[in-house]
Amino acid sequence: MLVSWKWLKELVEIKETPEEIAELLTRSGIEVEGIIKNKIGQTNLVVGYVREIVKHPQADKLLICRVVVGEEEKTIVTGADNVKEGHQVVVALPGALLANGMLIKEASLRGVNSEGMLCSAAELGLEVVKLPEEARQGLYILPEMVEIGADVVELLELDDQVLELELTPDRADCLGMINLAREIAALTGGELKLPYVKRSIPGGEAAKLINVEIENPDLCFRYVARLIKDVQIGPSPLWLQHRLLSVGIRPINNVVDVTNYVMLERGQPLHAFDYEFLTGKKIIVRQARENEKLVTLDGQTRKLDPEMLVIADTQKPVALAGVMGGLESEVTSQTKMVLLESACFSGTSVRRTSRKLGLLSEAALRFEKGVDVQQAHLAADRALELLEEIGAGVLVEGCVDNFPVEKKRAVIKLRYEKVNQVLGTALSVQEMEKHLKALRIKVVEKNDESGFYLPPSERLDLNEEIDLIEEIARLYGYEQIPHTLPEGVTTQGFRTKEQNFRRKIRKIMVAQGLYEVINYSFINSRHLDALGIPEKHVYRDVVKIQNPLSEEQAIMRTTLLPGLLENIRKNIYQQHKNLKLFELGKVYWAAGFPQKRNLPLEKWLLSAVCTGEREKSWSWEAQTYDFYYLKGVLENLLTGLGCQDWVWEKAVEVTGFHPGRTVYLKLGGETLGVLGELHPFLLEKYEIEQRVCLFNLDVKNLFVQTSEVKNELRPLSKYPPVTRDLALVVPESVPAGEIYEVIKKEGGEWLLEVKLFDLYRGQQIASGQKSLAFSLTWQAPHKTFTDAEINILSARIATTLKAKFEAQLRH
Repeated sequence: MLVSWKWLKELVEIKETPEEIAELLTRSGIEVEGIIKNKIGQTNLVVGYVREIVKHPQADKLLICRVVVGEEEKTIVTGADNVKEGHQVVVALPGALLANGMLIKEASLRGVNSEGMLCSAAELGLEVVKLPEEARQGLYILPEMVEIGADVVELLELDDQVLELELTPDRADCLGMINLAREIAALTGGELKLPYVKRSIPGGEAAKLINVEIENPDLCFRYVARLIKDVQIGPSPLWLQHRLLSVGIRPINNVVDVTNYVMLERGQPLHAFDYEFLTGKKIIVRQARENEKLVTLDGQTRKLDPEMLVIADTQKPVALAGVMGGLESEVTSQTKMVLLESACFSGTSVRRTSRKLGLLSEAALRFEKGVDVQQAHLAADRALELLEEIGAGVLVEGCVDNFPVEKKRAVIKLRYEKVNQVLGTALSVQEMEKHLKALRIKVVEKNDESGFYLPPSERLDLNEEIDLIEEIARLYGYEQIPHTLPEGVTTQGFRTKEQNFRRKIRKIMVAQGLYEVINYSFINSRHLDALGIPEKHVYRDVVKIQNPLSEEQAIMRTTLLPGLLENIRKNIYQQHKNLKLFELGKVYWAAGFPQKRNLPLEKWLLSAVCTGEREKSWSWEAQTYDFYYLKGVLENLLTGLGCQDWVWEKAVEVTGFHPGRTVYLKLGGETLGVLGELHPFLLEKYEIEQRVCLFNLDVKNLFVQTSEVKNELRPLSKYPPVTRDLALVVPESVPAGEIYEVIKKEGGEWLLEVKLFDLYRGQQIASGQKSLAFSLTWQAPHKTFTDAEINILSARIATTLKAKFEAQLRH
């Protein structure tokens, strides 16, 4: 935002320099990026009256002008072709310094002495692109009668300085000069000099000429309409034009310039309608209807939709609320009566319309950030006073003020002890209230410990106790708050036991040649359908995302399987068919969330998949990545984590798995996970045409089971081990794991190792039977086992197996 220094000094008493004010504002949180100064000199620039023009006798393109400058007359030679007798021009007398760095001297041009120079807008340092078309080329012709010989620097405010403010969104109130003046008054103690405005009373003649209806009070909080008749459209006074130019606004005509001036002064956008083009003499603030169109002031036809708020008459839209007016109701040179709008619209509605149509304006900027609803009536009265003052028309008595619901600001409780606690100060209550009073924050009620305070209507950013504390800090001065070092007990950072456990899992998996993948925790619900998850299964207890980025990320995952299958599918498409992957990540279950307002249940899982094969090399044979390969990976993991005595149990039916090639992993009587080959129907849905094996582990339960394992160092026995082979014929339905458990139990304390090394089915074995061969190893730390002892143990094992499984020894 650009701020005119001269304008600012008209509103508040300032003894400081622009640089000092810039420093004060920046320290208080309103950043001043820089100060713009005109490079023009301060002397010998005066208003001249062109009394006579004659052609130069020696040059066709030069003119000799007799220019009255106060009580003197000067002869000045110029090459400009837009100067005429009777014009008032800017004369740079010898000694004047122009904005382009030129120092003016008397000079002889083709034999004629020139006693100065007639200036263009650019040479005066004016922003040429903001001027009317006729003022951009040639000399700058002053647009109205002014005193001959007057100081041009003072007249055009060429000595003005402009502050460049970088406002944060919460300080939208400072988009109005008056509110910025209030801020400076609070910081410096300077006296405010705000213009007096005579307030209009609702009703009167204006209420007979126009009616205002608000259909959407949630989008339009207030609408004030005032009228001015016998309008004379024309250029604005010189002071008004240059006041707007100083802050980067292009003058257009007296009516539009006044609306812009009041918007800059008070932060309240205004809009002027040609009253004659309002059908039914009624203003209706409503949402646009389907397929409605509006030609805006820029000449573009805009297609509207019901989300956009419009200003309409009884037949059609005439403006986009808070964004831009319509071309048909534009104020022109033919306009005789103007309806002035001063309203307060929803920032969200204005922002949505502005962005959708690509229309950015000063008005939209202010509405988006929020305007003071209490300012609307006062701003309309101020604008009409100015219009009457500059002779633009005659006021129509009264106004229409539609204010559906007047919401009162809530008071804010401020605890005095809390102020000093947050700021680290020792301010008294009187000091606190001095700063709050300077900002027009009123005390409603108070006691020794706290008070209730009411912020001014324009400070929409003050809503909580901490906001008032910040205001006290700003005015007290951040630089005065003492510096203190933070105190507290420092602790050394370290990983928890569970974090180290998960870290160890990753290391073991990577050491076995598997690649870790990390997938999104968000998935599409179609994956649960593809997996064949039943309706009331725990995997259906999903956490739904309220505002998902896309349908592909609409729910939180309850299983790691979809991500891993997508990894396999995409890799196979890229001709990478031999894969070993794992993911250690969280899954999420709603568990009543959010109905019971609990947090979702989170659980760490480990899943691994393999497919394809390890290709043959000169040093090894080809190896298929199948069920047994992945079983070996899992057993190596369990061994590495210190697990012992785990059990495999056949799984009859697990969703997504092949019914005859799936087992449960049990440890300590609890099921820790599942291992198996995925069902062909499932793979078909993911367009995978090769076998895939997967295991899934509950990491939390695994951690609990392994945390109780104590690793003990035992010396190696000096006595030799004894090995016996045990070949059995058992029914086909007997699992090898159950036989293994019986052998371990009956083999005695010093049974060191049991290995299944052979499985045979064939002609020598009866139908429905199978042969299993185990290798049993005993070793004691205190003696060597004799054959008799081993025979007794072997016989006991065989007897138990026969009784339990009808197992026969195979010789």
